[in-house]
Amino acid sequence: MNEIVAIYSRLSEEDKDKLNQEDESRSIQNQKSLLITYATSHGWEIYNIYSDDDYKGSDRNRPAFKELLKDAKKRKFNIVLCKSQSRFTRELELVEKIIHGDFAEWGIRFVGLADNADTTNKGNKKSRQINGLVNEWYLEDLSDNIKTVLTDHRTKGLHIGSFAPFGYQKDPNSKGHLIIDPEAAAIVREVFELYATGMGRTGIAKILNNKGIPNPTAYKKQKGMRYNGVTKSYGTLWHYYTITSILENEMYIGNMVQGKYENPTYKSRHSKPVPKERWIRVEGTHEPIIEKKLWEDVQKRKQEKTKPMCTGEVGIFASKTKCMYCGYTLRSCSSNGFRYLKCPCRNVSKDSCKGAFIAQRFLEQAVLEEFNSIITKYFNGASAELSITKKWEEEIRRIHRENSSYEIKIANLKKAIEQTYVDKANGVISNEEYLSFRSNFSSDINKYNKILEENAVKLETLESEGRRNHSREEILKKYNNVQKLDRDIMDTLVEYIEIGRCEKKVHRNDLPPIIIHWKF
Repeated sequence: MNEIVAIYSRLSEEDKDKLNQEDESRSIQNQKSLLITYATSHGWEIYNIYSDDDYKGSDRNRPAFKELLKDAKKRKFNIVLCKSQSRFTRELELVEKIIHGDFAEWGIRFVGLADNADTTNKGNKKSRQINGLVNEWYLEDLSDNIKTVLTDHRTKGLHIGSFAPFGYQKDPNSKGHLIIDPEAAAIVREVFELYATGMGRTGIAKILNNKGIPNPTAYKKQKGMRYNGVTKSYGTLWHYYTITSILENEMYIGNMVQGKYENPTYKSRHSKPVPKERWIRVEGTHEPIIEKKLWEDVQKRKQEKTKPMCTGEVGIFASKTKCMYCGYTLRSCSSNGFRYLKCPCRNVSKDSCKGAFIAQRFLEQAVLEEFNSIITKYFNGASAELSITKKWEEEIRRIHRENSSYEIKIANLKKAIEQTYVDKANGVISNEEYLSFRSNFSSDINKYNKILEENAVKLETLESEGRRNHSREEILKKYNNVQKLDRDIMDTLVEYIEIGRCEKKVHRNDLPPIIIHWKF
């Protein structure tokens, strides 16, 4: 195979503080120029140039980085060239997994110019691993330094969030300071005043929706502000939880409260809630929207309405049920001693959704019946499943045999190209004959490589299917004859459940449309 190279460049975030926008582009261009010159000087054919601008070396979701790995898996090139190993990744885990693992399996050589990283040189593997470890330490120290700076800003009462709370705007003249957004602040005051007079949170949401007032996300979108919101049909509506978040936000009395969530490590992509006693709270940092007396009245009423029988347990269907019409997560409620699941959109805006509705006991019965039906059909057809498994295993063996045959053919064709070159050099054949032979042999090699690529995709699909079937069998065996659902069983078996509404109920126990999306 000819030497085909993929070039990867990345502008490091630590350089961004030292460069202006023009310099950023120049930095990337300089990397590309250096790498292109190196590749052409070695006679390598450039397949593609992948470039990520404004991404950290620890970010695994860099778009060009992900595209390169996708193409690498398809064997579209056999060399990856970077300025240094740290430009490719700063995580030791990815050095081992990708550079020393996947690339080696896919027959891809990794080359880093500045640090002399080259996977064909077995002698410098330890130095590559040491470089990976040093980069790992660098990321950890950088993360600790950033946390220290952010904590210092929080303790000084500076707002460090990406988005200002609804009712406020970021002060363009003072970094970290909030100023009141008069239009949104009026809505915040209305929410507090309505609740203080005895109105419930769902009732407040309904009033705001009937007035056509957009919720915080839709409001920010309309005003061209930065926001982090949804685009679904219910995205402009006020809901119970939106009202709750406003009523509980101490920012509205002028206190800066931050540090409610944290990442356990710099590698973590998911933040976790921090205990309330560890929140960083600084009083009087900005102008309040709500008077202290109104805030205290609201907090007192909220405390009085807290249900004493709440145990804090997560319901078996929590976050597992969705409205079939609007996609919203159903909410649990109770009446006459029975629990029900219903779409909250209908409560806050009558015309927004038909409103899914079902008794929890009927849903639990429906899930159990369908699951046990699946188990019965599976074990009754065990012999058929066994036959399918044998065919699946035989197909995998057949593809591996075919791959071995084509790999031998490719190796022989490469040797034939080398031999015809020797024959041409010795005058046994003419240059025209050599070119003709090489063209035919190369065409066959490309044809066989294409078949190998197609087989690699087939094998991946078959192996994935095999893992899924094995997992399915293990689950069905483990939960055979289950009589009652609990949260652990639901988490294992069910992705989510779509629920509709009974249009015409003939019998009392008639069920609405139910679609269960199983995990197995």
